[in-house]
Amino acid sequence: MEETQKAVTDAATWRSGREPGPGVWRFTAEPQESSVPRTRHAVRDRLLAQGMAGERYQELVDDLLLIVSELVSNAVTHAAALSPQVHCELTIAPERVRISVLDGHPYRPRAQENDPVRPGGRGLLLVKSVTLQAGGECDVERTEDGGKVIWASLPLPAPGPAGTGDGPDEDPDY
Repeated sequence: MEETQKAVTDAATWRSGREPGPGVWRFTAEPQESSVPRTRHAVRDRLLAQGMAGERYQELVDDLLLIVSELVSNAVTHAAALSPQVHCELTIAPERVRISVLDGHPYRPRAQENDPVRPGGRGLLLVKSVTLQAGGECDVERTEDGGKVIWASLPLPAPGPAGTGDGPDEDPDY
């Protein structure tokens, strides 16, 4: 996957057939471990390009990068056999940011309880915890072609006082 925006070829089955619009970016990756950091970097670069730099956005960006890492990692680990590609969608709306990961595997994952004896299996639990702590929501939905979309939506931070240098149009080094 390139670290730039890439259209998903099966847009007809992605999120009710909606084509990407303003504030929507899609990234496609092969189901392999190297796709996890590539997708994370692509999402980070897009968030920063959309003005989400600075102290005001740091926690949001950190949370989103953790979420995308976990979701893509899960798709690569568990869905690779049935999913030739993993798709990630980033949607930036006026009050929320949503990260979605689509794969072709029909299994609907559930967050596992924290079991110190069992290695792994806590990625979705971590995603749910981070999402809820940030005041967001997450869920798993079926796609029309039998796969699934796992998504998390987080609220944007409230604007800071004017002149603080952490808004998208302000340059703190100017």
